[in-house]
Amino acid sequence: MNESHSKADLSAREDPLNELIPKIVERSPEEGAKLMVQWTVPSMAGVMEKLNPAIRQNLLAALPDPVREEVLAATSVENREQWIRNADFPEETVGRLMEPPLAIFRPETTIAEAISELRHLVKKAFITYGFVTDTEGKLLGVVAMRELALGVGDERLDEIMVRSPFFLTPEMSEIDAMRSVVTRHFPVYPVCSTEGRLLGVVRGQSLFEAQAIELSAQAGAMVGVEKEERLATPWQRSLKFRHPWLQLNLLTAFIAAAVVGIFADTLEKIVLLAVFLPVLAGQSGNTGCQSLAVTLRGITLGELRKGRQKYLVAKEALLGLLNGALVGVTAGLGMFFYAWQQSNPSAPMLGVVVFLAMTVSCVISGVAGAMVPIVLRKLGADPATASSIFLTTSTDVVSMGAFLWLATVMIL
Repeated sequence: MNESHSKADLSAREDPLNELIPKIVERSPEEGAKLMVQWTVPSMAGVMEKLNPAIRQNLLAALPDPVREEVLAATSVENREQWIRNADFPEETVGRLMEPPLAIFRPETTIAEAISELRHLVKKAFITYGFVTDTEGKLLGVVAMRELALGVGDERLDEIMVRSPFFLTPEMSEIDAMRSVVTRHFPVYPVCSTEGRLLGVVRGQSLFEAQAIELSAQAGAMVGVEKEERLATPWQRSLKFRHPWLQLNLLTAFIAAAVVGIFADTLEKIVLLAVFLPVLAGQSGNTGCQSLAVTLRGITLGELRKGRQKYLVAKEALLGLLNGALVGVTAGLGMFFYAWQQSNPSAPMLGVVVFLAMTVSCVISGVAGAMVPIVLRKLGADPATASSIFLTTSTDVVSMGAFLWLATVMIL
């Protein structure tokens, strides 16, 4: 009867926390912190313990200092020390994702002694592996639960452990860690210093969840949507995030309009040119976006190593030339027949102008799509940050400018 009441009480305490967690996850750290301060300190600590470590660390940093101290004091000693240690590492690194390695044993510990201690540990945490360390905390080996279950009670852990186990380092980026573990498929990975001292553990699920969150923000960053903005973000905050980039986009659009204005006389004399301006802009924009997507993917996956930038730019220039020429033939024929139907005597030359302009535009767009994120990264900015806005400006200016300039030179 008492056991039944105990389980019911535990369920009653956990249900409210499970309802609060989705409200936190769907908000930015700042908005989540504002929501959390309305709860009791034990509730905040309980939610923190259930969150993905990356979300938890950002949320802790967003809490007011006094509240943060109260939350840290309300959790276990192991969690408190681990969370404080994690805060010393940059965002998007393994160090931010660490959890405390609770099942730590000495090499001389017997299987019976380890199992006895695990009976207490599993009541407060999910234990996957046991970690064997020396007196200085250096990781010597890892013991799987299967080996403990099948071993003889008086066997020592150093007799059944996996020696010199694979481990991550806290300074590793999330994407580097993912590349390291992608063929291993372990549920938990130890995290050690360069000297081999055990600092924490990272769950494979937490690692991939953190990277999935980061990748989901990339598409928005390309057009000026900050990664902190979520569906639940208030409209006032969304306006604050988006509006500056729209003003920048408007400014860059004025640059493209100014280029068209320079050739106003040409447009007045050959009105047909105005019909094909959107065609050129759209085609060159798509070419640039293809190049941009491949470059961002290479940067995200760590494939764009030092020295490969020139190869990438050359490749995108070649693809732009070939695609531009092939598309240019179709567009040139379209212009020719359209001008011929309008009884324009310059129909053949207009077709040639469209062909050349399309080819040049696609070459420049491909190069720009590769260069924009590379340059942003060299400047210390996020390669995805509003890269689409800068790319659109360059492609519009080049495509329209080249088209109208060629028409002016070759026809008028």
